Amino acid sequence: MEMKKKILEVKNVKTSFFTHLGEVQAVRGVSFDLHEGEVLGIVGESGSGKSVTSLSIMNLIEEPGRIKEGSIIFDGVDLTKLDNKEMSEYRGNDIAMIFQDPMTSLNPVYTIKNQMIEVIRRHTDLSKDEALVRAKELLKMVGIPDPEQQIHDYPHQFSGGMRQRALIATAISCSPILLIADEPTTALDVTIQAQILELLKSIQKQTKMSIILITHDLGVIAEVSTHVVVMYGGLIMEKGTVEDIFYRHQHPYTLGLYKSIPKSTKKGKERLVPIEGSPPDLMNPPVGCPFSPRCPHAMKICLEKQAPLYVISDTHTSACWLQDAEAPDVKGYTKTKEAK
Repeated sequence: MEMKKKILEVKNVKTSFFTHLGEVQAVRGVSFDLHEGEVLGIVGESGSGKSVTSLSIMNLIEEPGRIKEGSIIFDGVDLTKLDNKEMSEYRGNDIAMIFQDPMTSLNPVYTIKNQMIEVIRRHTDLSKDEALVRAKELLKMVGIPDPEQQIHDYPHQFSGGMRQRALIATAISCSPILLIADEPTTALDVTIQAQILELLKSIQKQTKMSIILITHDLGVIAEVSTHVVVMYGGLIMEKGTVEDIFYRHQHPYTLGLYKSIPKSTKKGKERLVPIEGSPPDLMNPPVGCPFSPRCPHAMKICLEKQAPLYVISDTHTSACWLQDAEAPDVKGYTKTKEAK
C-alpha cells in the first residue's frame, strides 16, 4: 500500500489566552498528523478547543493569546517560527481557511468581484482581466447561478448559502494544499448544509487537496471525513478513521456525541440522549480527565490524572482509563497495555 505524503504535523500544541482574570488554557497539548488527500474532521462541543487549534495552524492567534508550546510542521516548515510577513506567504496560497460566519468574513462595502480579484492577484501573477475570468470560473464551479452577473453583487445581496459558496470559491482560488473549514454549515438550513457538504466533497475529489473540517456535529463529520479527532476541554479524547469513531468508539465522550445524533429506525425516531453537565472551566482545568465529572464510568484515577492515548489499533487511539489492563470490565471498551 502506497504511503501518502504527510503535509501537516501538529505536535503537542498548547495555546492560551492571558486575560486580567487569569490564563485560559484553550488548547492543552494537541497532536495529530494530516496526509495528502485526507479529510480530517475535528469534532467537539463549543469551547473544546477546535477553532483555536485551527487558528493556531494559521498563526492567527492575536493578543492576549499566544502559542505557548509545540510545533506545527507544514510541508517541512515550522509555522510557529514564522513572523506575520513570512506567514502571509502561506495563508491563502498554500493554506486557506473558511471562517464560521460568511457575512462577517466578507466586506459589506465591496463587491464579490473586488474581493475575489484581490485575493487571486495577491497570490498569483494573473492580470486583473485574467483574475476576473478565474473568479467567474470558480463561482460557476461552486454552483453560483449566473456568475457573469452575480459576481458584481455585494455580500448582502447573496443568501447565506451563496455567501458560503463565494467564500469557498475565494478560499480555493489559489489551489491551496490545505483547506481549513471552520463550521462551514453553521446557521444554514438543513438543505443548504447538505449542498455545502456535497460541494466540499466534490472539490476535494477534483483537486485532491487535504481538508480539516471543524464542527460540533458528528453527522457532518460522517458525510465528508476520512479521519476524525474528538476534542474536549482543550485535549484530544480519541483519534481514528471515520469507521473507528462511528462503529468502534472507545471513549465515553465520543459515545455521548454519537447518541446525540438524530436517528430514524424502523420503530420510528429514537429519543436523543443529552450529555449531562457542562464543559470544564479552562481557566481552572481539572487535573484529571476533563470529561470525568460528566462520565458515567468515572473512576478515582480519572479525577487525579489524565489518561494517556491508548493504542487500540494502527489507526485508533483513545485517552480513557477504561482501556488500561487494570481497569474494570465495561461492555464495549477494549483493554490494552500499549499507550503512547
